[in-house]
Amino acid sequence: MLEFEEYKTRLNGYKPTLEVLREALGLDAAQKEIEELEAASEREGFWNDVARSQKVQKRLKVLKDKSENYRKLCSAWEDMQALCEMAIEENDDSLLPELESEFAAFSEKVESTRLSTLLTGEYDANNAILSFHAGAGGTEAQDWASMLYRMYNMWADRHGYKVRVLDYQDGDEAGLKSAAMMIEGENAYGFLKSEHGIHRLVRVSPFDAAGRRHTSFAAVEVMPEISDDKEIELRDEDIKMDVFRSSGAGGQKVNKTSSAVRLTHIPTGIVVSSQVERSHFQNLENCKNMLRARLAEIKEREHLEKISDIKGVQMKIEWGSQIRSYVFMPYQLVKDHRTEYENGNIQNVMDGDLDGFINAFLSMRAAAEK
Repeated sequence: MLEFEEYKTRLNGYKPTLEVLREALGLDAAQKEIEELEAASEREGFWNDVARSQKVQKRLKVLKDKSENYRKLCSAWEDMQALCEMAIEENDDSLLPELESEFAAFSEKVESTRLSTLLTGEYDANNAILSFHAGAGGTEAQDWASMLYRMYNMWADRHGYKVRVLDYQDGDEAGLKSAAMMIEGENAYGFLKSEHGIHRLVRVSPFDAAGRRHTSFAAVEVMPEISDDKEIELRDEDIKMDVFRSSGAGGQKVNKTSSAVRLTHIPTGIVVSSQVERSHFQNLENCKNMLRARLAEIKEREHLEKISDIKGVQMKIEWGSQIRSYVFMPYQLVKDHRTEYENGNIQNVMDGDLDGFINAFLSMRAAAEK
C-alpha cells in the first residue's frame, strides 16, 4: 500500500498547481463573459447579424471549452484521490495499474494546460495556417512533404481541431510539391508556431531500387490566421494577381478549371496560391488569408512594429538549416535541434504525437523570457 500513499502525496502536491491554473486561465472572468454573451444571444435581432452572431458563438465555444477542460482536470484529481482511498481501505493492489495510467494522463494534461497559459503572443489564440514545400530531390522530397502534411493532419485530429485545405499541388510521381491547410481551434497558432522551419528526413528510399539511404528536406511555414482585415492591410497597388488553370491529379483536392489564383506581394516578393476551390473568388479569398497570415507571422517573428518593415524572408530548404531530424535508418529517432528533445517512437510521431516537442519549445521560450 506504500505506492498508493506515495500517489496521494503526489496528488496533494498538485492541489496548489490546480488553484494557480484556475487563476492563470482567468476562469472567473471567463464565466462572467459566458453569461454576458449568452444574454446577448437571447436579445431580439441578434441572429439577424450573421457575422456577429457567428463570432459570438465561436467565442462562447472557446470559453466553455476552457472551463470544461479545467473541470475535467479537477474531476480526474478527485477520482484518483478516491481510488487511492479505496485501494488502501480494501488493501487492493490490483488498482495500481489503473492509477498509474490515470496519473500519467493527468500530469501530462496539467502540463499542457499550464503551457497554454504562456501563449500570450499577439496572435497565439488564432487559427494556424500551415504551408508545406518540398525541397530539392524530386520524388523523395515530395513524398517527405506529404508525410509531414499527414502528420499535422493527425496532430490536429488528436486535439479536436478542424482542418481545411487551402491549396494542394501534387508531386510529379508521388507526394506533393506544395500545400497549405488551415487548422482551426483555440491556440492553434500558439502551439504550432514552434513547427516553423526545415524538417529533415533520413531513410532508405522506397523509390530507390538499390535500397540506398537518402536525406530529404521539406519546409513547414506556420502563420496565424488574421480574421480582421484591419490588422493586416493589403493594398491593391501592392498585389499582383494571376489566374491560371489548376494542375495535379484532380479529384477531391483540385478542381481543374481556370479558377486557380496566385497573388504576389510586390514589396516583399511573397507568393501564395490556391487552387482547391471551385470558385475563383473562394481561391482569391484563400490567397488573401494566406498572404495576411504570412505577413503577420514575419512581423511577429522579426519583432517588427509595422508590416512595411518586412523585406521578404525566404527559408533555405537544405542541410544545416533544419529545426528537426527524423531518422528511420540506421536507427529510429526524432530529435529537435533547438531544444534537444528526442522521441524514439518515430511511428507515433508521424501519427501526430508532437506534444512533447511543442511543450519542450514552449518551456524553453518561457525560461528564456524570465
